[in-house]
Amino acid sequence: MASNVGVIISVAPFFTAILSRLFLKSEGKLRANFFIGFVVAMAGVALISFNGSRMELNPMGDLLAVLAAFVWACYSILTRKISSFGYPVILTTRRTFFYGILFMVPALFFFDFEMGVERFADLTHLLNILYLGLGASALCFVTWNLAVKVLGAVKTSVYIYMVPVITVVTSVLVLKEPVTLVSIAGTVLAVAGLFLSEYSGKGSGNSE
Repeated sequence: MASNVGVIISVAPFFTAILSRLFLKSEGKLRANFFIGFVVAMAGVALISFNGSRMELNPMGDLLAVLAAFVWACYSILTRKISSFGYPVILTTRRTFFYGILFMVPALFFFDFEMGVERFADLTHLLNILYLGLGASALCFVTWNLAVKVLGAVKTSVYIYMVPVITVVTSVLVLKEPVTLVSIAGTVLAVAGLFLSEYSGKGSGNSE
């Protein structure tokens, strides 16, 4: 269920915080406010995700979503570590994409893959690819890596709590979907959780 994934993927900041303590100890310790904010934000994300639907467990799918959140946390930690060496953000992002594509190539032989270059002649396909490649991939990863470099892995990951909130706002403005009390409550909790998590380290000079 998409709602399950929406909730599960939001545990990425928690995984990032744990890995940060294990491998980036120089960034400081986590405070109780981070964990309180995590619980509050997860409650808000759950309200938004399950608004009008019921939760259905699917062990394999849910496990894959958890693994995806963990892998994203690993990526954030590695990005933070690489940035500490002083490499340019665009350079490291480009290298990451290059090796990602390189390691994906062998997987093509295990799936029903067809090159189909002629499909790019379709304007719809071409625009979709350009959006996914330049917008949803290149631009997003560059800005994420820059944020990790400036703010740190944990503080940047905490903003994942805002994804469901932005989704609700966008659905109202673009798709004209109705606003429910449950979605409003979830939005308030998610923003409150973000605030609590961000507030946790401001007194120490190093928030992570």
